[in-house]
Amino acid sequence: MDMLLMGACLSIFGLAVACLAFGAATRGVDQTPVEARADQKEAVKGAAVPAHFFVDRAPLPVAARSRVPIEALLLQIENHVRLEQAAAESFLEAPTSSLLHSRTTSALVN
Repeated sequence: MDMLLMGACLSIFGLAVACLAFGAATRGVDQTPVEARADQKEAVKGAAVPAHFFVDRAPLPVAARSRVPIEALLLQIENHVRLEQAAAESFLEAPTSSLLHSRTTSALVN
């Protein structure tokens, strides 16, 4: 019982010290609350001004960036699926570890 009481007292003392340290770290010692509010307003005004370091370009839509027709992509996917199915069928006919760990001839690598 004495050890439990000692542990509780030390926990409360540790919590009090942590609260005091946190309060001291978050309080502005050299500024009054009015000066702190004025500094915050200036910081907000400075953050609202857009930076002109980089040139502002209009973002291109995804379709304009990639000029590959959708039909070509669909053909590549269909070819990849056919090659994967053929590899699976050949593995099912004669399952070996070399077929299991070999790469397919598809251009789309998974």
